[in-house]
Amino acid sequence: MANASSVARPAVLSDLIPASRVRDVALVVGGAALTGLAAQLSFPLPGSPVPVSGQTFAVVLVGAALGMNRAVLSMALYMLVGVAGVPWFADGASGFGGASFGYVIGFIAAAAVVGKLAERGGDRTVPRTIGTMILGNLVIYAFGLPVLVAVAQVDLATGLSLGVLPFLLGDALKIVVAAGLLPAAWRLSRR
Repeated sequence: MANASSVARPAVLSDLIPASRVRDVALVVGGAALTGLAAQLSFPLPGSPVPVSGQTFAVVLVGAALGMNRAVLSMALYMLVGVAGVPWFADGASGFGGASFGYVIGFIAAAAVVGKLAERGGDRTVPRTIGTMILGNLVIYAFGLPVLVAVAQVDLATGLSLGVLPFLLGDALKIVVAAGLLPAAWRLSRR
């Protein structure tokens, strides 16, 4: 007889799907593919080597939906496949390096942070989702900005004006969408 402690509530949305290795592999591959697809929604930003893309939105959604471990594996797979030559980074790029590659590395760390926070309920209410998504985006910037500054050989203020400030409004809009989607998905799952 199962007791209450052996029946765990789902930690993240993907835990609503019955557990199996096939599920986990499919989720990891699907998260990487979603990020690659979102990267194709890419628009050059005049004067910046970093384009506006849907990647960051996919990263935080994958982190929240898959939880820390699967999301980290998913973003690592995304990065490794892109480094291996699949042109699914923003602007159809692939390979290692470049001014925006630090952001790709940051996707792995952001997936870990967002995934861990989601496992602790950080995606169940609008305010908590907003906080979780803000932290995820800050992690991406923390990795992306130093690489941009080094590769583009610019000072920190210029790096901020090229690789952070132009993206804040778009990231805020992505956070608002995530803050509507994730708590709504949880509410629907309880029906």
